[in-house]
Amino acid sequence: MFVSHPSRSTAARTWWTWFAGFLAFPIAGVAGTAAAGRVDSPVAALVGGTVAGLVIGAAQAVVSRRLNLRRWIPATAMGMGLGLLLGATIVGYRTSLPDLALMGVLTGAVLGPLQAWALPTGTHARWLWAAAMPALWALGWSVTTLGGINVHDQFTVFGAYGAVTVSALSGLLLARLVPTHTVLATAPTSVPVDVAS
Repeated sequence: MFVSHPSRSTAARTWWTWFAGFLAFPIAGVAGTAAAGRVDSPVAALVGGTVAGLVIGAAQAVVSRRLNLRRWIPATAMGMGLGLLLGATIVGYRTSLPDLALMGVLTGAVLGPLQAWALPTGTHARWLWAAAMPALWALGWSVTTLGGINVHDQFTVFGAYGAVTVSALSGLLLARLVPTHTVLATAPTSVPVDVAS
């Protein structure tokens, strides 16, 4: 079987804690913009994306308690930095709905495999995570744009509407993929810990 089947209560707990991490996205956007300004150059995309990814990755690892901080944070920071660099450059830093959706696809195409690699040992079907991120990041930018957020300010990450959407959907996937026996985010070694007990 490719996908694990955690108990309903464990899956619900995983989803709720992951979903709470959506609050990190607006903070990450502010941090990315403070570090690099508008995403209107390769350097701004790389630096802003990396800083935003650092904040998002740290928040996700801490709230989930099922991800290893030392793997998830660098994977998310690197994935967002390189992904935003690729996506923003390809679309010429434009902010129309199709451009931002494509930028999201490209960002997710870099971010997804790196985060999939950083998922805990024993995670089944990691490729599902990698495959889902391009679609989810495109959706995040699309929902933000359609929600009336001023995307023309060239943010490093989508706004709260996109964050809620992406967090809700990726949380369902995380709860399905990550085994119930996993490494706590604060564990000093990679010794499996039963977080369900």
